[in-house]
Amino acid sequence: METLLQILSVAFALFLLMDPLGNVPIFVAVLKDIDPKRQRVIIFRELIIALVIIIAFNFLGNFLLELLNVQQSTLLVSGGMILFIIAIRMIFPAHKDPELDISPDKEPFIVPLAIPMVAGPAVLAAVMLYSYQERSEWITVSAIVIAWAVSTLILLASPALKKLLGDKGLIACEKLMGLILVLISVQMFLEGLRLFIQQSHST
Repeated sequence: METLLQILSVAFALFLLMDPLGNVPIFVAVLKDIDPKRQRVIIFRELIIALVIIIAFNFLGNFLLELLNVQQSTLLVSGGMILFIIAIRMIFPAHKDPELDISPDKEPFIVPLAIPMVAGPAVLAAVMLYSYQERSEWITVSAIVIAWAVSTLILLASPALKKLLGDKGLIACEKLMGLILVLISVQMFLEGLRLFIQQSHST
């Protein structure tokens, strides 16, 4: 039961960082001139690529952190700060132009849908953090797959969601996700600070 809760907790945080609802307008804008059936193929292909990249960072990230001799407290504090900044941007977004640099007769490949829309810097940094924290690799991998699967379902339904919720509805959902992410980031920062103080007293 405890393991399941750990998986769901990590999956929820990763889902918030993948921000599928916030990406719906961008996916719709990029794929607007492509046949609807082909759109679904492209979305699924790009999300598979994103999944491979995220899982790769899960396994390579731990090695990089050990190579750099980064302590867990440092990782938690810096990770909390990064997530907090991302959350604030979700709540108070800068103006984003969804008309990305994709020509009408050319399909997007890897950029910008797989990277950075789904497998963005925040997601990759969080995956490295969680892979360093969790004792079992399969916990983080399971969480990645769950968050990815839910995001995939949302993005595959992006045209219908945009019609259903409208721009204001999508913005409201993104702000709510940002508020939840603020709580997660502050908790991560405080946990890192607590661990740092404990390490300082023990030396």
